[in-house]
Amino acid sequence: QVQLVESGGGLVQAGGSLRVSCAASVSIVSYNFMGWYRQSPGKQRELVASISRGGSNYADSVKGRFTISRDNAKNTVSLQMDNLKPEDTAVYYCNLGNVFWGKGVLVTVSS
Repeated sequence: QVQLVESGGGLVQAGGSLRVSCAASVSIVSYNFMGWYRQSPGKQRELVASISRGGSNYADSVKGRFTISRDNAKNTVSLQMDNLKPEDTAVYYCNLGNVFWGKGVLVTVSS
């Protein structure tokens, strides 16, 4: 059974930085797509950033501020979030291969 465990969430002031990480219980080498989604109250879950063999992609709202990376040797994917804004407040979810989901980690950005 594949498990994804997110870590690194928390409370940060606007303009600050956080790094969230996701550890997989299986080798991620064979999975092309890995992504970070987020969901805030009353809103649909949205794709924030993804990484595959073709490169990385970002939602317009986070371009230039967020950076996704993956470490196939450690079976992890991370999201570095800089210049955070209050509207970035959400539960962030890791996704593996468009199939498996983590339970999410809360990121709160105060103004």
